[in-house]
Amino acid sequence: MQLQRSYDDYQIAGVCGGLAKHLGWDSGKLRLVWVLATFFTAFAGVVIYLALWYLMPEEAPPAPKFDPPPMQPWKKSF
Repeated sequence: MQLQRSYDDYQIAGVCGGLAKHLGWDSGKLRLVWVLATFFTAFAGVVIYLALWYLMPEEAPPAPKFDPPPMQPWKKSF
C-alpha cells in the first residue's frame, strides 16, 4: 500500500488520516500524538505536516456506485 493523503478521513489535508491508514492505527490517536509532538518540539510538526501535505499524493476518490439503466427498458429479461 502506497502512502497517500486520505480522501475521506481528514481534518485539514488528510495527512494524519493517510498515515494512520498506512500504519493501521486509529487516526484520532495519531492526531493527538501529532499535536503533542508538535507542541513539545517547538512546532517542528507544523513544518513536517506542511511538507507531507505537499509531498504526499492524494488518495483517489472512490468510484461512483450505480446501476446503469437497462438498454431497452420496455423489454423485460427473464
